[in-house]
Amino acid sequence: MTQRILIVGAGLIGATLAYRLAQGGAVVTIVDRAGPAAGASGTSFGWINASFYADADHHRLRFAGIAAHRRLHAEMPDCGITWQQCLWFEEQRDALDRMAKALMELNYPVERLDKAHFSELEPHVAAPDAALCFASEGVADATALNRNLFDAALGLGARAVMGVTVSGLMRKDGRVCGVLTDQGELAADQVVIAAGTGAASLVGLPMLSRPGLLMKTNVLPPVLAHVLVTPEGEIKQDSAGRLVMPTAIGHQGDATPQLNQAPDVLADAALARLQNVFPDLVLRWDQVALAYRPVPQDGLPVVGAMEAGLYVTVMHSGVTLAAITAEFAAQELLCGALVQELEPYRPHRFC
Repeated sequence: MTQRILIVGAGLIGATLAYRLAQGGAVVTIVDRAGPAAGASGTSFGWINASFYADADHHRLRFAGIAAHRRLHAEMPDCGITWQQCLWFEEQRDALDRMAKALMELNYPVERLDKAHFSELEPHVAAPDAALCFASEGVADATALNRNLFDAALGLGARAVMGVTVSGLMRKDGRVCGVLTDQGELAADQVVIAAGTGAASLVGLPMLSRPGLLMKTNVLPPVLAHVLVTPEGEIKQDSAGRLVMPTAIGHQGDATPQLNQAPDVLADAALARLQNVFPDLVLRWDQVALAYRPVPQDGLPVVGAMEAGLYVTVMHSGVTLAAITAEFAAQELLCGALVQELEPYRPHRFC
């Protein structure tokens, strides 16, 4: 019997899952009060990696996420993903050695670069004494990827209900059977919450406050070929030619619950750090955007059934994990078989 699956959230997680579920034959409806890439997905840095991780299980899931993105990229070559690799020199000497050793023990592809080799690869960057190259890593234009997947899901028969707010869940005979909106009821066999920070109010998922502020510079000629992880912050150059940098140093692990200064002040400080990385360029920032990252209380993904008819997919980093989460969640929703790799991330750990 064909399942009617309703996804709350048109961000990257919701759009990727809608695409995989529609491929699998489900009747999919996406509900969102704004539209694709309107929230955190639209202001994501977009780094696809497994060099940042909480523990070995988390690393394996993120590494599987890279492989899933490569499968997605093979299906949709113009989806917004590029495989630029990453140069990491956030720390030096013993700390860099420890980073390399830990990743190699996890069988992660790592190459050590000296200053001369680094300068050959990135001549516009103030070269560190040493760096690590993570050849498997890439970057997504998260806005483009989100919208491409949303459109691809619609092309496979999914439907979208935009501009309405989901206020609660419908229940019948002991299971969730749809959602309540400000414009009426929407029925379904399964409801998936992919609403990012909205999961706190919809299903009571405990979330941390994690504001993310993303700065973009003026348009430049090509000056950066890789993703950089530096002592000054994480940096990439987007397809328009802008250098992109979160204003928080160590953005992925940033635990600041609120901004401590105005966005323009933080952008000015980030630009000064960026100028240290590119000493020969004339830089100015012309865009800064704020979004709240969906970070569950323990910092780890939340994926799985909360009760009969209700499934949750909420996480940071959603870019790295979107493709693998969609593959695994589609298996569980369509086939009913539990995926072992998701066991550490079930929502019931908060009960």
